[in-house]
Amino acid sequence: MTPPLDPALLDRLPPEVRAVLEAQAFALSAERAHRQHLESEHAALQACAARTAAEKAVMAAENTRMKELLEDLAPLLRQLRLARFAPSSEKLDPDQLQLCFEDLEQAVAAVKEKHREKDAPGAEAEEAPATGKRRGRPTKEEAPVRRSLPKDLPRIEKRIEPDSLICPCGCGQMVQIGEDRSERLDIVPAQLRVIETVRPRYACPKGRAGIVQAPPPAWLIEGGLPTEAFIAWLLVSKYADALPLYRLSQILARSGVVIDRSTLADWVGRAAFHLDAIVRRMMEHLKRSTKLFMDETTAPVLDPGRGRTKTGFIWALTRDDRRWSGPGPAITVFTYAPGRGGTHAEEILKGFDGVLQVDGYAGYNRLTKAARTGGKPITLAYCWAHARRELIKATPKTGSPIAAEALARIARLYAIEKEIHGRSAEERLALRRERSAPLVADLSAWVREQAARLSPKSRMGKALRYVLKHWDGLVRFLDDGRIEMDSNPVENSIRPIALQRKNSLFAGHDEGGRHWACAASVIATCKLNGVEPFAWMKATLEAIAKGHPQSRIDELMPWNFRPLAAG
Repeated sequence: MTPPLDPALLDRLPPEVRAVLEAQAFALSAERAHRQHLESEHAALQACAARTAAEKAVMAAENTRMKELLEDLAPLLRQLRLARFAPSSEKLDPDQLQLCFEDLEQAVAAVKEKHREKDAPGAEAEEAPATGKRRGRPTKEEAPVRRSLPKDLPRIEKRIEPDSLICPCGCGQMVQIGEDRSERLDIVPAQLRVIETVRPRYACPKGRAGIVQAPPPAWLIEGGLPTEAFIAWLLVSKYADALPLYRLSQILARSGVVIDRSTLADWVGRAAFHLDAIVRRMMEHLKRSTKLFMDETTAPVLDPGRGRTKTGFIWALTRDDRRWSGPGPAITVFTYAPGRGGTHAEEILKGFDGVLQVDGYAGYNRLTKAARTGGKPITLAYCWAHARRELIKATPKTGSPIAAEALARIARLYAIEKEIHGRSAEERLALRRERSAPLVADLSAWVREQAARLSPKSRMGKALRYVLKHWDGLVRFLDDGRIEMDSNPVENSIRPIALQRKNSLFAGHDEGGRHWACAASVIATCKLNGVEPFAWMKATLEAIAKGHPQSRIDELMPWNFRPLAAG
């Protein structure tokens, strides 16, 4: 830095030289100040850039964190939507799939009808009736393929004779040489009727003997209003068709019959009491099995003391050995319990020893302990459908090659199961060991390799570890031809419970939950055995009303039901 000029020396200089020097000194000072200002601005800009870079780094980190959170939340949202609005299975129900095409099929049918009327002979000359309906018949190609109607349906024959049977040639009356018959399906809407029982009293005209009168018929509800058929309709409507009692009361009111919901509930409770013995006998049949399915679902129950509902559970126990041609009939029994703890499963399964196929719920693990109460340790077989579901839940919206590969490998196992469906347990076991076991061994190595590569905190990593955690139970089907790859039979039985829960919202109390389980048990077992629930319910309630002996209760089991022929 240049030292400042000595003022004493400046005074000795000529004025003009002094002015030049002062001017130069001022310029240098101004330049130095300007340089310092620029340096300070540069430093400020560098500090600002550093702050911006730091903020950008923070924002980038936050953005990355939000993306990871979004990837975690998106599958959870999908699960929530499925849990709220869709079936528990990852496959779309065939009936729901058909709903997508109903409107389109209706539109196509309307267009076909329009063109058929337009192309009918004489359509232009003939004036359309007020209804817009013409007499033209559909062509052979347009006519729908009809299935034969059941022979036991009542038939009403309507004969249509020509206006005249006099032969035009004058020979007299024509003779029949044949006939055309066609069938159309008709319906009479549900009709209420009153059965009035009349019991005449007879006496000796001379007064020498007493009075004779037939005894009154047996009623399920003594002195009650409903017949056994009405009670059967009530139970089937509520527990098979998921119609709450208040809706049934409204349906009856449309026909002019006003019955309070509380009265309907009283009849349901009485019927459930009489059906309880049948359900207990069904449970005895189940516990003699060597292989069962089990699952549970929520059953909200009103908790009056707290002014809200509490969560009860309906446990389903199913035997369906038709896939391996087992000897026992298919049965489902539901049991209401106030909770989901494994103690309830242990209580329900007292007296059962064998293989139990379940989902991955840890509450079942207590059944495998040597200290299990009510029997020997149970062998658990797990469900491949649940394992597959975990992989699907973990798959991001953009897809995952790991999930795609895993699902493809599992699909190959299911293809083999489809081929061996209905064969004996021995045949199934031999074919599984020959064809499925190598695929399972390859799948095991592949899953372990992928799990080692992925973070255990990632969703796919958790899904793969779920599979490995339950691996021993998942591969148990390779050692026993009676075991299925999944627990779908019991899930199929439990689905109507979810519909009933949605429509009824909750049961009124714990006893209502037990009645729910009782009625649902006999209806589900009827469906498994191809029995029409109303026909069985009506016949069974009538038999109970007439005093069917307890020693012959097996005759009332749904799988032993034989409907009477019409007429």
